[in-house]
Amino acid sequence: MLPAGLRLQTFDGTAWLGVIPFRMAGVMRRSLPDLPGFSSFPELNLRTYVECGGKPGVWFFSLDADSWPIVFGGRRFFGLPYFRARIQRDVAAGWHIFRSVRRNGDARFAARYRPSGEVFAARPGGFEHWASERYCLYSHSPRRGLERVEVHHVPWPLQGAEVEIEHNGLFSAAGVTPLDVPPVCHFSSGVHVVSFDRETLPSRGSS
Repeated sequence: MLPAGLRLQTFDGTAWLGVIPFRMAGVMRRSLPDLPGFSSFPELNLRTYVECGGKPGVWFFSLDADSWPIVFGGRRFFGLPYFRARIQRDVAAGWHIFRSVRRNGDARFAARYRPSGEVFAARPGGFEHWASERYCLYSHSPRRGLERVEVHHVPWPLQGAEVEIEHNGLFSAAGVTPLDVPPVCHFSSGVHVVSFDRETLPSRGSS
């Protein structure tokens, strides 16, 4: 399910999928102001963990966003599998409530979650560091091939999380079947992120 040139990464011999609901805010190209419908929006993504040329990053199976400019731009200019979705995100009694339905009707997600415990920084060598401290994403398009986008941010402030999932159609929509094991859940209050221009990578054989 990965393009040639990307290698699936594992932690202790096991591959992982990440389901990440969150809110983007203050999205802009440097020197431009915030734009309505573009700068702030909720998003939901399904990812796995990969590397190319020894550089770890993430590969997205899907990205759902309630912003048509982001969906159009992400697909057209970055080759990312964005989908337009109707997303509701609320906070009530300490719970973050997140509901997403793709406008084409093929994937629905509904859950609530809240942080628990003290804020901590991921320890190098541990699972949290392996899963969260990644500073690039990979994409692929027939026209440009494999590409990488570098990002920069401070380490994520993490907490444990309680999660109650009512419905998750992301896996079946992407054609993946996870193992029937308890998920590992974390919460972050967020960080400021700077992304750079995409870089086309040299063609490689299958990995």
